Amino acid sequence: MYVEMKDICKKFGDYEAAKQINFGIAQGKLVALLGPSGSGKTTILRMLAGLEQQDSGDVIIEGKVVNDVPASERGIGFVFQNYALFRYMTVYDNIAFGLKVQKADKQRIHARVMEMISLIGLEGLEKRYPNQLSGGQRQRVAFARAIAPNPQLLLLDEPFAAIDAKVRKDLRKWLKDMIQKVGITSIFVTHDQEEAVEVADDIIIINEGKLEQMGSPITIYKNPKTPFVAQFIGTSTILENLSGFKGYGDIPEGKKVIVRPEFVEAFKSDNKKFANLMDAVEEGVIENVVFRGSYLELTLSVNGVRLTTNRSLERRHVDIGEKMCVLLYRAYLFDEEGAEIRKNQLLKGIDVEAL
Repeated sequence: MYVEMKDICKKFGDYEAAKQINFGIAQGKLVALLGPSGSGKTTILRMLAGLEQQDSGDVIIEGKVVNDVPASERGIGFVFQNYALFRYMTVYDNIAFGLKVQKADKQRIHARVMEMISLIGLEGLEKRYPNQLSGGQRQRVAFARAIAPNPQLLLLDEPFAAIDAKVRKDLRKWLKDMIQKVGITSIFVTHDQEEAVEVADDIIIINEGKLEQMGSPITIYKNPKTPFVAQFIGTSTILENLSGFKGYGDIPEGKKVIVRPEFVEAFKSDNKKFANLMDAVEEGVIENVVFRGSYLELTLSVNGVRLTTNRSLERRHVDIGEKMCVLLYRAYLFDEEGAEIRKNQLLKGIDVEAL
């Protein structure tokens, strides 16, 4: 592994920001540290950078323990949430800053800065100051400044937090493309699930200073290993039990249930496509319909509980108050020990998602 944290612990008074954190990241990967506010993810990033000192454990970069190596000597580029550009320096001078600290010669500095300006697509803006740039342009300059000195590792703390939604979406793709071009191992902190899933090769989920799960976005979404991950990733409804739902009669007591919108299918009784599923359906009533741009979000009352499902705009229009056939074909069961996927037992041999 190119970057490793082994048995990392960190306390601030009584607050445990990191509890026996262990993970490894392969060279060239773009990894998201994802978790709610206050979960400890930024502290982990700062310990990697050498801006915070862990109480115990080892930070390893390229096979070397760097616990006692100052931040300035770890070969790390850092992009801060608020850009932290030097206000009275031009774009050119901001990008050149790290190279000047390295005492590179003027010819080398000029060549590298112009290479970075071309890479981030800001040709012609070298003489502008940060206050003459848009938020997206400032973030690109911060990225270029961080990688200009050729760091071993790039760390980004909530890199899109200060940017409006439309620009943020464009910058996600831009960042992923840039990191692939440069080939630098990168770790970014975010509390935005969509951002992590869209940008990262792998996701590390942190909660209350503990590493909950690490894996690819698809693996984590489809196979959550802990109750927290099952609830945190995706849109979920939490139920105390599934009593009254057909096909779930064998659930042990003490297990709670998580249902995601994609686990629920709602259709009219005359829909022949679902005719072979009728033994497993419940009757539901539409309580709310919300337009989400590319789909409708339906809230249904089923057996005294509310379930949410998404409906394609191409399907027949439905209204509040309409009765629907509702099929719950999958659910996550969880307790303090962990989470598991449970399929509706009445659907053996039937692939609902393929219908």
